[in-house]
Amino acid sequence: MAKSSPNPKSVPGLFTAAETAGNVAHTSAEAPAPAKKPAKARKPKVAAEPKAAPDLAHSGATATDNRPTAEAGSPTEAPADRLDQIFEGLKQKSTAKQAIFRNTQAAFDCLRLVTQELVVELSRKLTMLDASVVIEYRPINEMEYHIKFSGDLLVFIMHSNVVTFADDYGPMNSAYVNEDFRRRFFGHIMAYNFMADSIKYQRLNDPGYLVGRLLVNIDNHYYLEGVQQLELPDNDMSDNKITTEAMRLFVESAMIAAVNNDLIAPPLPEIQKISVKQKLENQQVSRGSKVGFSFSAQQQHF
Repeated sequence: MAKSSPNPKSVPGLFTAAETAGNVAHTSAEAPAPAKKPAKARKPKVAAEPKAAPDLAHSGATATDNRPTAEAGSPTEAPADRLDQIFEGLKQKSTAKQAIFRNTQAAFDCLRLVTQELVVELSRKLTMLDASVVIEYRPINEMEYHIKFSGDLLVFIMHSNVVTFADDYGPMNSAYVNEDFRRRFFGHIMAYNFMADSIKYQRLNDPGYLVGRLLVNIDNHYYLEGVQQLELPDNDMSDNKITTEAMRLFVESAMIAAVNNDLIAPPLPEIQKISVKQKLENQQVSRGSKVGFSFSAQQQHF
């Protein structure tokens, strides 16, 4: 019995382009169209609730002329009455302070002038007595000058700002000041007493002592306060006009207070040790210090 030969591997048949196109067309024609998805049901629209009106009291810039305020973060035109407030403040306070500054500057220039005259007069007298005693005037800048005499140095400083004080301070509760609010503002000039060698040797830790302070107001009146050694006259500001004589009295009194405030040597236990830093900074081991000044009872808070 004859054995059948094994079937050869089947080879896929080849199709012509025409047959392939026909089959594709036939397949496409028979393929069912995809089913459409059912449309989703739409929810009925609900009417939006009206937004609450913003709280005008806290929503933005405020107005002071009964106009509605602007929305928060939005600029608004400045009300007329606020502009008036700014204008009145500038007209009254700023112009007053400018006038006070000019008066203070004129008083300081007067102090500078009488100081130079006083130095010349004292130098003539001292030269005949002892030529080694030197008194000199030292200009520093337009707001500071010094007087050097013996071992003392008086430093006169004009502050650039106009200030005021608490109601219970010095002349603030006087009838003169209360008559005009502009009299509540002052320019001020200070006089400090240093040891001359403190500046010469740059001993930065050496103290200086306030001798007196001159307050100048818009009427060109002054109020002088300071240490008991100044021997101040009756300090009624309503009668105290800035004059050459008054400024000379201030300088002379400050010099007398400085001369009478003697240099006191420190006790031995305080100078037994000295640091290298003190030595390198040119601080003398046995340097003395001023006794200091005492203010009158009514000026202890100064």
